[in-house]
Amino acid sequence: MKSPGRTTLCFVVVVIYSSQATLNLNLESIVHPWILHEHELAGEEPLRQKRAVATSGPAAKEYTVDIEISFENASFLEPIKAYLNSLSFPIQGNDTDQATSILSIGVTTVCRPTGNEIWCSCETGYRWPQEQCLHNLSCQEHGSSPAGHHCNCLKGLPPKGPYCQLKRAVTLRMSVRLNVGFQEDLRNSSSALYRSYKTDLETAFRKGYSILPGFQLVTVTGFRPGSVVVTYEVRTTTPSPELMRKANEHVSQRLNQTYKMDDSSFQAVTSNETKFSIIPEIIFEGDTVTLTCENEVLSSNVSWHHVARRFDIQNSSRFSIYTFVLNNMTSVSRLMIYNITQGDAGDYICKLTLDIFEYESRKRVNVTPIRILATEETRVLCDNSPVSLNCCSEINVNWSKIEWKQEGKIYVPGNSETDSDSSCSRYTLTADGTQCLSGSAGTTVVYSCEFISAHGARGSKNIEVTFTSVGDNSSHKGEVHEFLRHVMEMSTVQSTTGNSLETSKAQEQQANLTITQDPISVSEGQNFSIKCISDVSNYDEVYWNTSAGIKIYQRFYTTRRYENGAESVLTVKTSTREWNGTYHCIFRYKKSYSIATKDVTIHPLPLEPNIMVDPLEVAVLCKGSHYFKCCVEEDENYKVTFQVNSVSFPAEKEVNGKQVCYQFNYKANSIPWCPKTVDVFCHFTNAANNSVRSPSMKLNLVPGENITCHDPLIGVGEPGQVIQKLCQFSDRSSPGGPIGGVMTYTCVGSEWKVKRNDCISAPINSLLRLAEALLKSPSQDRKLPTYLKDLSSSTDQMAHEVSSSPGSLGAVVNILDLLSMVPTKVNLEMMMHVLSTVNVIVDKPILSTWKVLKQQQTNHSSKLLDSVERFSRALWSENSTSLSISQTNVQMKSMVIKPGSCKPYKQSFLFPDPDLWGNVAIDKYQLENLKTDSPIIIVTVAFPTLQSILAHDIQGNNFANSLVMTTTVSQKITMPFRISMTFKNNNSFGGKPQCVFWNFTLANYTGGWDSSGCHAKVEGTSIFCSCDHLTSFSILMSPDSPDPDSLLKILLDIISYIGLCFSILSLATCLVVEAMVWKSVTKNRTSYMRHICIVNIAASLLVADIWFIVASTIRDNYYLLNETACVAATFFIHFFYLSVFFWMLTLGLMLFYRLVFILHDASKSTQKAIAFSLGYGCPLIISVITVAATQPQEVYIRKNACWLNWDDTKALLAFVIPALMIVVVNVTITVVVITKILRPSVGDKPNKQEKNSLFQITKSIGVLTPLLGLTWGFGLATVFQGSNAVFHIAFTLLNAFQGLFILLFGCLWDQKVQEALLKKFSLSRWSSQHSKSTSLGSSTPVFSMSSPISRRFNNLFGKTAAPKGPPGNDGNFVSSGSSPI
Repeated sequence: MKSPGRTTLCFVVVVIYSSQATLNLNLESIVHPWILHEHELAGEEPLRQKRAVATSGPAAKEYTVDIEISFENASFLEPIKAYLNSLSFPIQGNDTDQATSILSIGVTTVCRPTGNEIWCSCETGYRWPQEQCLHNLSCQEHGSSPAGHHCNCLKGLPPKGPYCQLKRAVTLRMSVRLNVGFQEDLRNSSSALYRSYKTDLETAFRKGYSILPGFQLVTVTGFRPGSVVVTYEVRTTTPSPELMRKANEHVSQRLNQTYKMDDSSFQAVTSNETKFSIIPEIIFEGDTVTLTCENEVLSSNVSWHHVARRFDIQNSSRFSIYTFVLNNMTSVSRLMIYNITQGDAGDYICKLTLDIFEYESRKRVNVTPIRILATEETRVLCDNSPVSLNCCSEINVNWSKIEWKQEGKIYVPGNSETDSDSSCSRYTLTADGTQCLSGSAGTTVVYSCEFISAHGARGSKNIEVTFTSVGDNSSHKGEVHEFLRHVMEMSTVQSTTGNSLETSKAQEQQANLTITQDPISVSEGQNFSIKCISDVSNYDEVYWNTSAGIKIYQRFYTTRRYENGAESVLTVKTSTREWNGTYHCIFRYKKSYSIATKDVTIHPLPLEPNIMVDPLEVAVLCKGSHYFKCCVEEDENYKVTFQVNSVSFPAEKEVNGKQVCYQFNYKANSIPWCPKTVDVFCHFTNAANNSVRSPSMKLNLVPGENITCHDPLIGVGEPGQVIQKLCQFSDRSSPGGPIGGVMTYTCVGSEWKVKRNDCISAPINSLLRLAEALLKSPSQDRKLPTYLKDLSSSTDQMAHEVSSSPGSLGAVVNILDLLSMVPTKVNLEMMMHVLSTVNVIVDKPILSTWKVLKQQQTNHSSKLLDSVERFSRALWSENSTSLSISQTNVQMKSMVIKPGSCKPYKQSFLFPDPDLWGNVAIDKYQLENLKTDSPIIIVTVAFPTLQSILAHDIQGNNFANSLVMTTTVSQKITMPFRISMTFKNNNSFGGKPQCVFWNFTLANYTGGWDSSGCHAKVEGTSIFCSCDHLTSFSILMSPDSPDPDSLLKILLDIISYIGLCFSILSLATCLVVEAMVWKSVTKNRTSYMRHICIVNIAASLLVADIWFIVASTIRDNYYLLNETACVAATFFIHFFYLSVFFWMLTLGLMLFYRLVFILHDASKSTQKAIAFSLGYGCPLIISVITVAATQPQEVYIRKNACWLNWDDTKALLAFVIPALMIVVVNVTITVVVITKILRPSVGDKPNKQEKNSLFQITKSIGVLTPLLGLTWGFGLATVFQGSNAVFHIAFTLLNAFQGLFILLFGCLWDQKVQEALLKKFSLSRWSSQHSKSTSLGSSTPVFSMSSPISRRFNNLFGKTAAPKGPPGNDGNFVSSGSSPI
């Protein structure tokens, strides 16, 4: 060992090898010092110094050598360790010693200079022997190692060893998956299959795990499904993860590959003892319980699981997990459960994970309720005699505190005594005549004894004490009344008469109120409720006030009346600091008031949405670092920690004006796995020990091979990577405060560039925060007018900012939406501020910004309209009978209808644009049906530019081109209500106008135009609309799609239905004919495959046409009657139409194969397998991928038809592209085949029957491919807007008659089919004459040999005559009878 004065580093390497030869080691020249351990397979022998000689024997022996290596440069250590880790074991001996194998090499001990000392520590998986810890100085931070622990670090290397040793032997319960099918015999341990698996696996396990130090045995314990999961146990010392991975690799290499072992599925659970402790031992409801796991395995990856509830425990307001490493030798994880309940009882599992190893420990938590024993009622005579009240806990424990409280109309104090041995408390009181009220019934006071445990649990018991006075002593009345006045002021329950509220004395019955007794102390974001109970059910009004006299809005409390009483409950779901204070529950009956008060304490704690985090997501190199930051707009005394996985780290505080940020520099090399995605959170804990977790920050650890973008704020990224960042942490800054919104960056080349700017200006962002807080405020109705005024002012001042920022525009809409949800009346001034804000954001210069919002698929336009309608319904005026507001881009007119004075409602709207005007009218009869005792206000708001902002209708290609008017009534309407409107007719497109309203429930509640319940009538330049409901109306124009009542639409429907009937009949006829002539026309392989293709083409098209008819029955004009059925119909139409084309492709490829690859002849079964795979396999794959990629987003089908979507996803291309490609391929094949036939090469002489079949195929493809191709070519043209009606007619005509084309060109035109049919019906004479002629006769003149079409086909294929064949020929040597499919 080098002297301490020199800067040296040394480490000890353990080498384990086996040998069957005589071994004579002399390592003195290279090792100083070294020790050799000899371990036979049966056990261990004593240590030997310097040299060991092993004689040869029948069995291999295992040896362990400790080698000490010292060197000057400390940087050599890591490369050496890396080299050793890269070795593959076992390493066979050299030529001179082939019987020796090195099983493993590992670093056990490392000594480093620290100051003037040498500190020697053990590597992972090793520890110093106990004798070394006792006789050498430890270098731990706190001196010697804790009791019961082996030390991990010593000062100086022991001169004679032993060095760090492997930890004691453990049993590893392991499992691995085999990717083979599970067989039931594997459950039977006596079956041959079970024994075979067990033998093969144990052999591979033994060979693989033999490299583990201290390996003893391995046993397969069973198999379970999933494919096949093998469970087994390995007895060895605890290995390092690196060595275990190597051993697993060896197992995979030595196991027969037919087992298909999954290398990534190894898992291990060790029997290593984990110390699991629970404090306190006896747990009461309400205690704070601490569960602690300690393990000598160093890992921060610890998880906690509650068995009964079946969930993994995460940090929350009731659960806190803190994991750390103690003295660099013990992993400690603590789970704290606050305010534990009976539901938290059960088994808890602490699981520490290190690589494939899992260390589990389980303990049960029992929760006991606090039971207090006491006499619940007693009577006391006020005669100055001492009386004792006794309370005892059912379980005898050392209580931290026992408190006594009293509540009642009189105050009688006493003294308490506690007996810790018996867990009892005695309260002694003495009452005299001056303390008791006179009366025969006596006065009842409730005394409570509360037992408080050392860990926070509380349990109490009430004792009702009735005090009875000895007599009515008038001399004491003044003192009694003075004392009662003091009690009334100090008690938490007050009962006063109308005289205390500056009214005269009331004689009415007064209620006794009881309010929630437990103290209410919560943190921001938590909920609380206060229950106020009255013993009198007769009341006129119940309400709640703050101590400042502010009335709580009614939506925060509920009141119920019972037979003998009533109750009112104030419920706050999300508390803020505004709720801090005293609250009064007030029951009023005539002029009598009963009041109960309650104090509420709200501790500051930021709400999760108000915690600004940076970054939202970041990529960091595996050995890099990055700062994480959490900021709030307040400087409170919070304890803030950052959580990475389950490990917590303290945060650094930084104050910048009003903003307080907490940051943490995370170093990525603390995580052993890379690449990896890690969630990072920050936890804020306040003085009440309540905590809140921030939104997640995602940390992506990346290796860095493809990294091109580097930025200290944004992080690193690959080309094309997209990152979002809160604007306030980007390079955008604002002097007016923090800006809001999100900035989106993309990595382009070597720098980050802004992809989208959704930032919100500071003033608008501040108003957005205030609007969000307003909904949680107890005085929201009082603050709303000020908020609306500030919003109008800020929007007007920042109109330019709003017009250029989609984020600010969207924020203004969100503010209006939030403020419209405040349930309060809106006066004319407030409505003016609302419409002033709307006037700015719907101005024409801002319309381009609205388009950007629409591209982001947001529903801001619908949200804006909805908020205006909510404000309109809340508008109220007591004095005026009509209200009017006029702005450039919005106008409002209204009328107040009072009971008994009903008149028709008529309003007119004019704007500078002469094409934008409108009238609205509701007749007197409709208004008289609104029977009500209170005034009703009808409001109409008109928008001249809103039609450009709102989305298209449900068809996706129509649009509103008129004024948008919204009409609301303050009263809820439950019966049909007819409204009439008049619009300017701006129809310049030729389509039919429709009256539509904005339906907020369409398109997954994002809104859309709907015509239900509305009817339109055109008269000159005006369009009259009549609807049976109220909302936002407009005129919808449809310039492209044929109108349902138009002549074109009727014509297309007639063509479709007639064509489909002909097609279905033709296809069915084709299949029947093929069945009848099958044996006659499939005598050679080419004909057989051709007719296979024809039959499948006909069958596929027949099924597709049937599904097409089904699809037409489940839609009604623009609406789908059953979306699920429509999806199914679309899928099958897509699949079978594709099958038609792919079977045509099969037909073409078969032709190409038969003529080009003449010398290669595949079997019939092979050709059939290929044909069916291509004909049905490819369409199935394309159809399934299409529906799987689009249906989850509900964009698979069109909004108004059962067919593939085009507008949203272009899913139609999944049909069009394959179909058109097949058309091109078949045309190409046809050209190649024709060229081949016209100019045959030497040797290309297929027999005449084969050649005739090839002619038939060629003609079929040549005729049918253009027909089918043109069909869908016209269909593609109809998708685009502005397509001519000719395309619609051509597409419908060709598509409807496809079945007829297949019957004629693919079946009946085939001469062999014709002859077979003639023979089938015993027309032998006609058949003979026909076979010798070149014509089909007068029955099919268009296809006769004399016809121009047939002559051209004969000329094309080089045939002008029909030579006679030899005797016995089947007559198939006429070249004219071609047949398309």
